[in-house]
Amino acid sequence: MTMVEMGQTPVIERGYRNPTRPGLRLEVLTFPDLVRRLPGEEYKRVHRLDFHHLTLVHQGEGTAMVDFVDHPCRPGTLLHVRPGQVHRLPSAPDGAPSDLDATIVLFTSEFPPRLPASTRVIDDPFGPPFWQLGPGDHDRFRRALADLATEYADLPDQDPEITKELLRQLLTGILLRIARLPTPGSSTQAHATQEPYRLFQHELERSFSVLRQAHYYATRLGYSLKTLNRACQHATGHTAKQLIDARVTLEAKRLLAHTDLPVAAISHRLGFTEPTNFSKFFTRATGQTPGAFRDAQS
Repeated sequence: MTMVEMGQTPVIERGYRNPTRPGLRLEVLTFPDLVRRLPGEEYKRVHRLDFHHLTLVHQGEGTAMVDFVDHPCRPGTLLHVRPGQVHRLPSAPDGAPSDLDATIVLFTSEFPPRLPASTRVIDDPFGPPFWQLGPGDHDRFRRALADLATEYADLPDQDPEITKELLRQLLTGILLRIARLPTPGSSTQAHATQEPYRLFQHELERSFSVLRQAHYYATRLGYSLKTLNRACQHATGHTAKQLIDARVTLEAKRLLAHTDLPVAAISHRLGFTEPTNFSKFFTRATGQTPGAFRDAQS
């Protein structure tokens, strides 16, 4: 873990490390365990992870932030923070840690087996970070996480290789349950199986800083623009162009809030030919100028 003071809001760049099971790319702990690990001001700061962070809330309330969106936490809340995202841990209104009873699972992308459905959960940079589960789903997830936590705790007393494989399979079961959850606010599944949309997701993540026209993506992937838009709208309710602009805007927010790069440098990094074009784009997308957004975050 390193903390980088980059001009505006301090951000903690946190790499994966398991202090209780060195070498194991999975950790299961409770919310109070995490609070004890991150004392004082460190807890309140924004973190950027290079691993996955699952939280299932059983009791208590608070507010978590993932990529500049606040999410209310209460019994049944499921949070999934992915590598590269910025987040602030659940807090009370005064900024102190929430009084949550929650199970937390930390793992790296390579730990679970690479099944098609679970891989989409792991690799999807656009997957939802928040679900509010109903009582039935909450109970099913709670039992699944309890099984994972039991095997994790018993690891020193069991055959390590067999138990590690069991942990991988139990985690995959949890990821498959996530894969079949509906996207919040829509009736479609969170991880669409349509091939055009899946390919577009990966290509967008690779190319958003240099390619912002939807028809270029369609041509590169071998689809018509109509087919690509239909797949994107079915999966997310948004057109390909809207998803491209949203990804560029998110990256701009991350750079503005957590680096001291000048606006002109951010503009260049995101593929804009002129800083004024970037400023117009950002203002249109967010309702704030880049400078005003940066000042608000600080």
